[in-house]
Amino acid sequence: MIDEIGKRIQQLRSDKGMSISELAERAEVAKSYISNVERGLQSNPSIQFLEKVASALDVSIHSILYNDPTQTEQLLDNDWQLLLREAMDSGISKSQFKEFLEFQKWKKNNENPE
Repeated sequence: MIDEIGKRIQQLRSDKGMSISELAERAEVAKSYISNVERGLQSNPSIQFLEKVASALDVSIHSILYNDPTQTEQLLDNDWQLLLREAMDSGISKSQFKEFLEFQKWKKNNENPE
């Protein structure tokens, strides 16, 4: 099954016209690790790795694991998807977005209930 996962990642990446370097950058994982998974040399990719790759390829983890394009995961409603796309198009990085979310959590936890 692991070899199949690597082949599916390679196929999905190819279908999107994405190089290993581009996928590695978008997923924030090592290029060599992606290469090893695609070639079946890495026998146990983590769920975190699969989540990052799936997100970068804009597919569900299910489609990587089971090659089932009919299985779609609607994780976000359309408004959230549009908002996220707008943030991405504005040039905000994932780390900047994470910092913003952490600040909002901190702010909420430190509000004075008066």
